[in-house]
Amino acid sequence: MTNQILTIDQGTTSSRAIVFDSAGGIVASSQYEFPQHYPADGWVEHDPEDIWQTSLRACHDVLDQSGNGVSTIGITNQRETTLVWDRMTGKPIHHAIVWQDRRTADICEQIRLQGEVDNIADRTGLLIDAYFSATKIAWILDHTPGARQRAENGELAFGTVDSFLIWRLTAGKVHATDATNASRTLLFNIRHQCWDGELLRIFNVPMNMLPDVLDSADDFGMTDSEVFGLSLPIEGVVGDQQGALVGQACFEPGMVKSTYGTGCFMVMNTGDTPVKSSNQLLTTVGYRLKGEVTYALEGSIFNAGTAVQWLRDGIHLIDHVREVEELVSSIGSNEGVYMVPAFTGLGAPHWDPHARGAILGITRDTGIAHLVRAALEAVCYQTRELIDAMVADSGKSMSRLRVDGGMVANKWLLQFLADMVNVKVEKPEVIETTALGAAYLAGLNHGIYQSTEEIAELWQRAHQFTPGMDSVQRQQLAAEWEHAINRVKSR
Repeated sequence: MTNQILTIDQGTTSSRAIVFDSAGGIVASSQYEFPQHYPADGWVEHDPEDIWQTSLRACHDVLDQSGNGVSTIGITNQRETTLVWDRMTGKPIHHAIVWQDRRTADICEQIRLQGEVDNIADRTGLLIDAYFSATKIAWILDHTPGARQRAENGELAFGTVDSFLIWRLTAGKVHATDATNASRTLLFNIRHQCWDGELLRIFNVPMNMLPDVLDSADDFGMTDSEVFGLSLPIEGVVGDQQGALVGQACFEPGMVKSTYGTGCFMVMNTGDTPVKSSNQLLTTVGYRLKGEVTYALEGSIFNAGTAVQWLRDGIHLIDHVREVEELVSSIGSNEGVYMVPAFTGLGAPHWDPHARGAILGITRDTGIAHLVRAALEAVCYQTRELIDAMVADSGKSMSRLRVDGGMVANKWLLQFLADMVNVKVEKPEVIETTALGAAYLAGLNHGIYQSTEEIAELWQRAHQFTPGMDSVQRQQLAAEWEHAINRVKSR
């Protein structure tokens, strides 16, 4: 078959490559995990060479499996994660600082105290937070000997993970990103769709480090023939959560998707108008096609799947995630046990970088099943908070929520989610919607698809979960969660 699309899905804990056919079906898939580095409390880093090598291995695997049918490449990536590399050698000058990393929280606080909150929010749609790339860039320049001067001299390049992969794939010929990734840096003016000189001044980042900003479906160059043994066009690039928005075919204003992976990210399409949040949500670029911007509201939960991962790898309560559904189904309620997984602070709508995780309500009868259930329930309580904020900001009621990501394989989780948020939860046939969105964008630019309407017709629902919990129980659980989360907040 021809018209197959290779997507590189570079995530926080693993790198994947998936080949899709033109109907959105998976032809081949490969995935490799890579190490996480925690140099200090609240710090999270990746070795860029691990990112590159695992991505490369996964791509070679699926290209071997799928034959010669691939005609174009899409890239989707963990956003905000920050890399700086030498333009001559292509080698990073420091480990990548991951989106979860909180080391620049104090810098953000200083900028807030300078009275820049409204100015920055008006230009970027974002809050001043260590989550985003700008302060991470400045930190690398100020803590790597000679780096700031080299940056001023034009010797260094900054990029989010997509830019780094594009640079490597094209052997340094292309230094580019797309509008969705650019919109997560705190340096990009989402209204004027350009790097903003005032923001660069505030965050002390040299302009000559930055990549060109292209549409999400665009020409990002050709892969060097030595990388895969053939040269392929890179034609779709999108941040992971916006990729899922496209992959879930949320092309109409008011449509919402929520992705459950390392973190949880809820995104609502708001059309051609950026909606300013009154509830500490983010206004961001949903996607940009042919120069036309579709905006979105986003709520970010920093820790979702990481809570289960911690139970497995951190304190060894379970051996495999396959055990989770049976464990949570073995007890009839949480029996008052709540987990607040604020391992790296709290995201929306709290934005508290100094909050830390806690398990509350433990008694002598508390067992492994209670702790596992508390981890899953926490994802649903936090989703409820995001929905309440999103409905208030947008003025749009929500009747359906499209979900995806690794955690949605758990049916218990999705039923409890529907119960807590009190809307129908829809799971698609293809849950790898982040990668699928990047494939759709590459396919649009390549001519495989003619319109977003054609893509929307490909979306298929696999399961629907309908709320069944009574309102009294729902309100009681929400109130107890609010009490728990207030216990860990630093302010």
